[in-house]
Amino acid sequence: MNNNAFPKIFRGSNRFVDLQPTEVFDSYWRFATERQAIFFRRLEGQLSPWTNDSILARHRFTNAYRAADRVSQHLIREVIYGDGRSAAPHEQLFRVLLFRLFNRIETWQLLESQLGPLSWETFEYHAYDKVLTSAMRQGGKLYSAAYIIPPVKWPEGGGVKHRGHLHLVQTALNGNLPDRINSATSLAQVFALLKKLPSLGNFLAFQLAIDLNYATLIDFAEDSFVVAGPGARDGIAKCFVNAADYLAEDIIEFMHDRQEQEFARLGLDFQTLWGRRLQLIDCQNLFCEISKYARVAHPEIIGVSGRTRIKQIFKPSTSPHTVWFPPKWGLNDRLPAQPGGAEQLL
Repeated sequence: MNNNAFPKIFRGSNRFVDLQPTEVFDSYWRFATERQAIFFRRLEGQLSPWTNDSILARHRFTNAYRAADRVSQHLIREVIYGDGRSAAPHEQLFRVLLFRLFNRIETWQLLESQLGPLSWETFEYHAYDKVLTSAMRQGGKLYSAAYIIPPVKWPEGGGVKHRGHLHLVQTALNGNLPDRINSATSLAQVFALLKKLPSLGNFLAFQLAIDLNYATLIDFAEDSFVVAGPGARDGIAKCFVNAADYLAEDIIEFMHDRQEQEFARLGLDFQTLWGRRLQLIDCQNLFCEISKYARVAHPEIIGVSGRTRIKQIFKPSTSPHTVWFPPKWGLNDRLPAQPGGAEQLL
């Protein structure tokens, strides 16, 4: 591709004039379009297969929009906005932290089934530890494989990972962090506050900031701040020959700003999320996904991770595919009728 397709000036500077794309750059936009088309086909109740792309049909990839993914949907619909959920800052922070530190729906459901409604007001470390320890000893899986949740160094936990994370939740809620997050003036400030928690690096602190932004605790534009994770950095390296010459976050902003132009250039009919264009977090996630996709589609382009296989195989679900988004986005009134009726959405 001729890099003359790119603007000579980007946000008042010439820092992208020499950006050199590879063939994976075009695949990024094609992947986003087809993955989003699969989302809508499933939502319409079409039967599988939902795509003629053999890579997408065989392997599991996240949705083009992060908030539309199964785990994020459970977080939004059940953990944050479920019936009777308190809007108090400490309760919102507690529930989001507890859910995302394990990042597994089944772990949340296990705790609820054993302990009832989960709240900071009734939180008791030993009760939670007892449930999780019992499940672990029976061979149960507590954590998602979607991304690595680093352990917390806490000697009293005896090296047991979930105890360190329960301690992390307890530490975060015992101070004034909920109020400080609630009064933050930017998503970047929320990220900085979360990053001070034990074991939270850039990637997880940013993911949690986005999760909290789904709630009413804070309300910032998703196109106001981004942090590139390891997977995204690998995808960026595959999309651009000289990616290392630029900040990864700047390149994500570049993709965000040019999305309509690139879809049009390639003749792609990208379906937005009912008028909501791809946000910075979505462009970041798409870099993670194209990193995986390119292992099969473009094996000659190595990237920085050195990985050559896509491990997760897609297994179609027979349950109705429904979605519901943070009410403040104003999307839920635009959603079409979905399988199971409205009671499944709320």
